[in-house]
Amino acid sequence: MTLTGVEVAKHNDSKNCWVIIHGRAYDVTDFLPEHPGGPKIILKYAGKDATEEFEPIHPPDTLEKYLDKSKHLGPVDMTTVITEKMEESPDEKERQQRIAEMPLLEQCYNLLDFEAVARRIMKKGAWGYYSSAADDEITLRENHAAFHRIWFRPKILVDVEKVDFTTTMLGTKVDIPFYVTATALGKLGHVEGEVVLTRAARKHNVIQMIPTLASCSFDEIIDAAEGDQVQWLQLYVNKDRAITQRIVEHAEKRGCKGLFITVDAPQLGRREKDMRSKFTDPGSNVQNGQQTDNSQGAARAISSFIDPRLCWADIPWFRSITKMPIILKGVQRVEDVLKAIEAGVQGVVLSNHGGRQLDFARSGIEVLAETMPVLRELGLEDKIEIYIDGGIRRATDIIKALCLGAKGVGIGRPFLYAMSAYGFDGVDRAMQLLKDEMEMNMRLIGAASVEELNPSLMDTRSLFNHGSTPADNLAYAVYDPLVNPAQRAGMAEKMKAKAKL
Repeated sequence: MTLTGVEVAKHNDSKNCWVIIHGRAYDVTDFLPEHPGGPKIILKYAGKDATEEFEPIHPPDTLEKYLDKSKHLGPVDMTTVITEKMEESPDEKERQQRIAEMPLLEQCYNLLDFEAVARRIMKKGAWGYYSSAADDEITLRENHAAFHRIWFRPKILVDVEKVDFTTTMLGTKVDIPFYVTATALGKLGHVEGEVVLTRAARKHNVIQMIPTLASCSFDEIIDAAEGDQVQWLQLYVNKDRAITQRIVEHAEKRGCKGLFITVDAPQLGRREKDMRSKFTDPGSNVQNGQQTDNSQGAARAISSFIDPRLCWADIPWFRSITKMPIILKGVQRVEDVLKAIEAGVQGVVLSNHGGRQLDFARSGIEVLAETMPVLRELGLEDKIEIYIDGGIRRATDIIKALCLGAKGVGIGRPFLYAMSAYGFDGVDRAMQLLKDEMEMNMRLIGAASVEELNPSLMDTRSLFNHGSTPADNLAYAVYDPLVNPAQRAGMAEKMKAKAKL
């Protein structure tokens, strides 16, 4: 039986709440208290079509998986659904004007250019989620700045007519030593979401890590791959280990070649830029007397299932349920790398979660420089594959990581920004720019292949001195400056004045 919009509209409060998503009605009354983002956002769409709000944040199969079938009410005749005509806000009009004035794709010459464009044209909430980091965002900036404290010691008179920067990662040959690391909520930036990254990774023969918190469903991303394209799974461990086991086993069955377990997020860090973007949401108010929490932002709304009890004792269980290589993502000290070797995992990612967890955590490149000499001294450098992520914006950053002993690097935000601004073509160009930079800089450093990259080509004496970072005007023109309360109040007054015009 097909429902009408009038019938659905009658169920519009906390005691009787129906919503329409993708042309089908669902009874979410009992789910309201369990919704990670709180009941308020659902009640905003009670009795209405919630597809536009639902789609960027949830994979399309979410309701099929997690809402009891008895709550699936059936199709809705969408011609009978009254849609509210929302008047375009002054901010949105300005954003559309900025989109119309975007630079040509060919004018983007490096990864920071994509970030600068995305900052201007993305919706405020989407930019707040993608760009935010923990607390004062010191680690966010340090991840990028740390590479600038490493200097090259180039070799001369080396035959570099032909440069080969292919390598292997967990046994897979790739054309350049980076992978697309897991980043959540791809549809906040582009309507197609993570499958855009899948297609670009295929074209450039690099590996994509599929995020647990993708906007697209896991199977959509897998199905978008072609031929023998390799993908890895990033896993946030669920408090319900039966769910975790199902996810891992399904990923292996679908052909994933690596399990990257996130180990640096027993609780999500305070990402205040994300939180502030929610604070100004016109749908978030307490006028109806219902207590709400506007402080959490998009990150908290999608992550309440993560298990803070995850510990070293769980690693044998993971090894028992999968034959995929296991990599611990979010290792931040050499002592834990040694524990990972003892635990029998195949790799680690030296990472601080893009600066989104613990502020003042050290950069992955610094931890790498600390780790590899210890592993070499103990004869363990070949016992485990080491990757890093965070702050990588140039091929010189990739080269520095490989010289210091990394097998490869993960790149996340830059590809999201390229996708948000220019779609597939943006990601394609961003990856090609890195390849072009890689070829040029390997020639200039005097290395014809990845095998020739080694610590003797680096001067790391300043790396551990956090006060000696050279100024980087290009990056600081992109990163959001922190705004003090007085400035914020002034901005609010300006916005009110605009609205009255």
